[in-house]
Amino acid sequence: MKGTEVLADAYGRVREVVHETVEGLTAEELNARVDPRANSIAWLVWHLTRVQDDHVADASGQRQVWHAANWMERLGLSLPAADTGYGHTAKQVATVRVDSAGPLLEYHDAVHEQTLRFLRGLAAADLDRVIDTRWDPPVTLGVRLISVISDDLQHAGQAAYVRGLLKHR
Repeated sequence: MKGTEVLADAYGRVREVVHETVEGLTAEELNARVDPRANSIAWLVWHLTRVQDDHVADASGQRQVWHAANWMERLGLSLPAADTGYGHTAKQVATVRVDSAGPLLEYHDAVHEQTLRFLRGLAAADLDRVIDTRWDPPVTLGVRLISVISDDLQHAGQAAYVRGLLKHR
């Protein structure tokens, strides 16, 4: 199996967890917070998708799906255009609310598809290309893509945990 195929499989696993977690939930469940300082499922899925969209678009030189398809308006969010959720306060988390699972999943799927298209066009050597020299050691494309997967899986797992808490209250 090629490295790019392993990456595609990992991103596919993120998508599976996102769908398993979000499908069938009401708007109330998607937006619920188990504590006033906690993240909702909607925020967690929005955030992990925004980070993937932002980081993969930057690494690939593509336009973010968020901007290209006007997802901020489609999801009804009033956030700064470049916002990915990093550093959000509890008050900012509370502003990320969705009316249903559909658009949230559609945005995630659109980002997933753009990620897969990018991965399909890569050669193994591309993963060694340095894309960020601000770090020591400098960050390669492969390391950045793994970093996004790691972050996404953590947040998807958190969302699944919140779903379990909500369903067993």
